[in-house]
Amino acid sequence: MSTYLDTVDDATDLTAAGSAADPAIGLRAVAGLRKLVEQLESLQVRNARARGWAWQAIADALGVTRQAVHQKHAHRIRD
Repeated sequence: MSTYLDTVDDATDLTAAGSAADPAIGLRAVAGLRKLVEQLESLQVRNARARGWAWQAIADALGVTRQAVHQKHAHRIRD
């Protein structure tokens, strides 16, 4: 998928940039990492639902409430 980082090196570069002394670089890295985490969460929630996981089990794994994970992801997934 074109919205995902192409290589692990890209994720490593973002992580390294997050500790840059220049706030412009560091904050761009934070935004990039946040986007990556959101994409990874969405991917794994779809994966879990496809494997029959209940919303509560997904919520427990993510450390959030069932309502929070359902509200965030249910509209993106066809059960």
